[in-house]
Amino acid sequence: MASAFSLNRATLIGNLGSDPELKTIPSGTPVCNFNVATTQSYKDQGGNWQDKTEWHRIVLWARLAERAAQYLRKGSKVYIEGSIETRSYEKDGIKRYTTEIRADNFINMEKTDGQGSYSGGAPAAQSYGGGAYQGGGQAPQQAPQQQAPAQAPPQDEFDDDVPF
Repeated sequence: MASAFSLNRATLIGNLGSDPELKTIPSGTPVCNFNVATTQSYKDQGGNWQDKTEWHRIVLWARLAERAAQYLRKGSKVYIEGSIETRSYEKDGIKRYTTEIRADNFINMEKTDGQGSYSGGAPAAQSYGGGAYQGGGQAPQQAPQQQAPAQAPPQDEFDDDVPF
């Protein structure tokens, strides 16, 4: 029997490093690619704050790809949900591998001014995904909602010097 419990989900909030690139594959299906930067702050061994930036390759398919190309731009802050996929390809006779986030949902979080206007003509925090914009494959099943604990643990129970 196959493993009953398995999960492959990625959730990111970051900024686009370039404008989305929209292409159409030979079957006629649109595909959109872009990179998202996420930055994490941590204390080094000397107690100084450091920033570490990671770049994530994002792939969207079908209507979701078209929506991303329409509403996202370089620098846009975006929320991405999807799964992690590794694929192989051949270039110059060498087999290569790449790991990507196959997005099945995104939210444009970018404001363009203090008046509440939003880039690309899309409303802020507009969610694209699920339903009509599903990026291919099976729709994710809705997990049961869990209630938050009644009381958060006191802050002093956490050690700031933990190196991760």
